[in-house]
Amino acid sequence: MEYIQQKFDVSFSYNVFFSSHLFDLDNKCLSSFLESNAAVAYTKKLLVVLDGGVANAHPGLSEKISTYLGQVKGFQLAPEIITISGGEQVKNDLPLLFSLVDAVDKYKIDRHSYVIGVGGGSLLDLVGFVAAISHRGVKHIRIPTTVLSQNDSGVGVKNGVNYKGKKNFLGSFAPPAAVFNDAHFLTTLDDRDWRSGMAEAVKVSLIKDAEFFNWIASTASAITAGDREAMQEQIIRCAALHIQHIGGAGDPFESGSSRPLDFGHWSAHKLEQLTDFSLRHGEAVAIGIATDTVYSYLLGWLPEPDMLKVLKVLKDMKLPVWHPLMEKQNGAPSPVVAGLEEFREHLGGQLTISLLRAIGKGEEVHHMDLDLLYKAVEICKNNQ
Repeated sequence: MEYIQQKFDVSFSYNVFFSSHLFDLDNKCLSSFLESNAAVAYTKKLLVVLDGGVANAHPGLSEKISTYLGQVKGFQLAPEIITISGGEQVKNDLPLLFSLVDAVDKYKIDRHSYVIGVGGGSLLDLVGFVAAISHRGVKHIRIPTTVLSQNDSGVGVKNGVNYKGKKNFLGSFAPPAAVFNDAHFLTTLDDRDWRSGMAEAVKVSLIKDAEFFNWIASTASAITAGDREAMQEQIIRCAALHIQHIGGAGDPFESGSSRPLDFGHWSAHKLEQLTDFSLRHGEAVAIGIATDTVYSYLLGWLPEPDMLKVLKVLKDMKLPVWHPLMEKQNGAPSPVVAGLEEFREHLGGQLTISLLRAIGKGEEVHHMDLDLLYKAVEICKNNQ
């Protein structure tokens, strides 16, 4: 058999910047990045997609963005800031997806220009996917505005929308050109969004860094009560662990089935869908973390005091550790547990679930004992 083999490597690199009041004219964080990437021979373009909820919480934000980006040398800002609603519903709206693709075409945003998303994780997922499928890949910049997106989804390489009732069924791996975390945006979050984003910090600390988990445990109540300085430290440490894993684990685009960063997520994704996304992502993840932590305890991997400590941290954050949909429904299997097969499909092959061998040390399994799983759910219910 004759054949020709093609092989090449593609190198990706991007920075996650931490700042505050990003669009103040005297803040050069974003403008310096853009101007360092300007072209000599032609003018690049910028298209901004803004979360309407963020715009409402920060009056005059659209005008500030226009004024700020309008003075960046080497770039031309599109004549409108596209403002859309935020939240998970934007990932279920295919007409909205194609309207943003049409905007890329209308404003002639080429592959050397930038689409900038300003908003929570759902908006950033959508905008990143729009950029990825337009012209086979337009550069995009992420400006996350929630705790969840600043410490997790916004600093990663995934983009996507929901399709056929399945979370992130359509998507891409397309790293951003840069990420800009603005701490000021967090000051207007409601209590649920402030708290729920912390679940991802609990998750990554449990599978990666026992010292970080212990720090979270010691500060959980204070951060929940609004300690901004401690929240910022948590976000930076959480983002660093996520980035370290994405770039250092050897599978940034998840070609295999191993996904330790999905600890607690096999049930969370299904819970979000089944509750019509009335559960925040972080709240669903907290329930998933609790379930899988107790399951790890029942396997004999995790001492009972450690298991109870994890549940206490989540409760100190005022996050849920149980939901009735995790239980059998009138003798029928839990619809969440029934979603294990769907999660296997999402992984693209073998079922792989991350559990805890110890606090700070994740371990993967390829089978879940359903009787043990329902027992874990019962323990979570009794420890609400």
